[in-house]
Amino acid sequence: MKKPELLVTPTSVADIAPLADAGADAFMIGEQRYGLRLAGEFTRENVTEAVKVAHEKNKKVYVAMNALFHNEKVEELGDYLSFLKEAGVDAVVFGDPAVLMAAREAAPDMKLHWNTETTATNWYVCNYWGRKGAKRSVLARELSMDAIVEIKENAEVEIEVQVHGMTCMFQSKRSLLGNYFLYQDKVMEVENRRLEKDMFLHDKERGNKYPIFEDENGTHIMSPNDVCIIDELAEMIDAGVDSFKIDGILKTPEYIIEVTKKYRKAIDLCVENRGEYENVKDELLAEIEELQPVNRPLDTGFFFKETVY
Repeated sequence: MKKPELLVTPTSVADIAPLADAGADAFMIGEQRYGLRLAGEFTRENVTEAVKVAHEKNKKVYVAMNALFHNEKVEELGDYLSFLKEAGVDAVVFGDPAVLMAAREAAPDMKLHWNTETTATNWYVCNYWGRKGAKRSVLARELSMDAIVEIKENAEVEIEVQVHGMTCMFQSKRSLLGNYFLYQDKVMEVENRRLEKDMFLHDKERGNKYPIFEDENGTHIMSPNDVCIIDELAEMIDAGVDSFKIDGILKTPEYIIEVTKKYRKAIDLCVENRGEYENVKDELLAEIEELQPVNRPLDTGFFFKETVY
């Protein structure tokens, strides 16, 4: 039985080595000009250094180019892909077909991972993009465990699933979404809206606080809870899911490192000693719960039910 890749999102180049030592197999990085909702900003110089550090530890680096591109950025894609090829990046994550077209010309041998975060909901669409050139499909966050397993059984490409972290509920190209709610006298209000890295959309009725993440691509409203299925990995591992992702957006480096250690242990035990995994998985979940900020409870997302926030 193969082990799924453990993919994590570092906040800086300085995180790469500690995360590799914690058990990460691959890293998702990028810059907001081309990638959505990144845990950290990586310039071209940072990308080059990250690849160097990761490859020295036999780890992989993927670069996000999953933004929605307008005409003014299309001409830049070939140049950026050429740079990534020269830097030795292991794969590029894309959603817009413009990246696929640019890669065919600028970096025809570049491995491509298709990720729209919302529309990879059946194996036909995964295989469609596989036949266009993608080697991996990143599944939508709103899928049940049964649906994930069924897709993997029928997919012609690698399958990646997010197993930990917050998820995006809404994206708008516009900024200042919070001001829209305020001016419209809506029930929800924005807390700390002047602090870009500490903004929440507050739903008083349900007691939820939705983090608002703003970058060059607009406004992103994130889930009030973090997904965590460290105790429910067995079915996906048995199905052969290729990659488990820990999304560290809006998390500290220390948090990401500690969570990576827990998932490394869980994956290794689940593959090598299933009985021991069953014995310790609740303990691993409890350890992660202790790491959680008080305003970020854990849940299982859509894996076993229709989560309603």
